[in-house]
Amino acid sequence: MPPGASERTTFVEAVSYLGERVTEALSVIDPRHIQRAVELITSAPTIFVYGAGRSGIIARALAMRLVQVGLRAFVIGESVTPIVMRGDLVIIFSNRGESYSSNQTANIVRREGANLIVVTAKPTSKLAHAATLSIALSLPDDERRPQLAPLGTLFEASSLRFSDGLVAEIMRARGEDEESLRRRHAIMV
Repeated sequence: MPPGASERTTFVEAVSYLGERVTEALSVIDPRHIQRAVELITSAPTIFVYGAGRSGIIARALAMRLVQVGLRAFVIGESVTPIVMRGDLVIIFSNRGESYSSNQTANIVRREGANLIVVTAKPTSKLAHAATLSIALSLPDDERRPQLAPLGTLFEASSLRFSDGLVAEIMRARGEDEESLRRRHAIMV
């Protein structure tokens, strides 16, 4: 066996496994939940996103696209983020829906009268129950996951693809196209 052959085999197996599992998880989301999410997002004066750990990276990616689509979006925890107000929307990504910071954020959101979308793999969590809209990503465990998609990898990969699909739906609803997003894209030096 040539050097590195087993790594390539594991790589190909992991990529295939991730693609299949993510596609399965997203294919069972109720289309009415997508429509409701688009309504909540496009009608909110300000949108806030949050996630702990790697879920936070997915949330940040969504915030960037929402701004490029022409919406007012912020990442919770940044020094320039304003306060959440009645009528605003908060989107929280949380695999198990159990992180202390996510639940505390949800408590503040509800207290202030804002709407809350929760994207989670655990629809029975306290966090999901606090949501205006809970989007469940169905990711049942199997024997291959620990080696091919350790820890929260399946949730994070599914969340990224979910949010990218959601942005495409928001673009359609708002009459946006790639060129209009490009005009709002940050200029990096």
